[in-house]
Amino acid sequence: MVSFGSTGALAHAPAYLMSTKPSCADIFRQHGPMVWRLLRRLGVPDADLDDLTQDVFIAVHRGLGTYEERNQLRAWIYKICVREVSRYRRAAPPRSAPLDGVDAPSEAASPEAAMERSQARADFDRLLGALDEPRRAVFVLYEIEELTMADVAAAVGCPVQTAYSRLHSARELIVEAGRRLEAARAHAAREPQRRSR
Repeated sequence: MVSFGSTGALAHAPAYLMSTKPSCADIFRQHGPMVWRLLRRLGVPDADLDDLTQDVFIAVHRGLGTYEERNQLRAWIYKICVREVSRYRRAAPPRSAPLDGVDAPSEAASPEAAMERSQARADFDRLLGALDEPRRAVFVLYEIEELTMADVAAAVGCPVQTAYSRLHSARELIVEAGRRLEAARAHAAREPQRRSR
């Protein structure tokens, strides 16, 4: 009889007996919040996040049989997310729904702090919205999710140098969109002063 409390009995077991693939439930518990957050950052509207998160985990479940342990699980899930967002965009009609950017307020947060947080989130969403899908995916995976560029390139299905080029372009576009946003805010702040004269 093998006692699982002793490591000596298992130390000589063949590697294939020691290797177990994670269950879909384990993957969901561990990576569910990350998938939801990533899909949101890739521009999926809040109304569709739960459905697309489910689609990602259905794809994970289907692919789990062919998933090889030598691959990075997290990078594999990122790749599935990018693919599902791309599929979603091709299938979904274009929307002109505004970004709500509203977080559930914290009981401890002041209304002003909640408003600032909500505004910052909406601004960030607008900046990301200035990017096309390929640039946005590279930017989010590299700058926000902190993947290596090799993993980013694998997730989006392009050469590493192309991913670097998309990142560089995305950074420039975000800086420019940020300047336009600040200029619009400055103009809006001056406008009430002009009207009151």
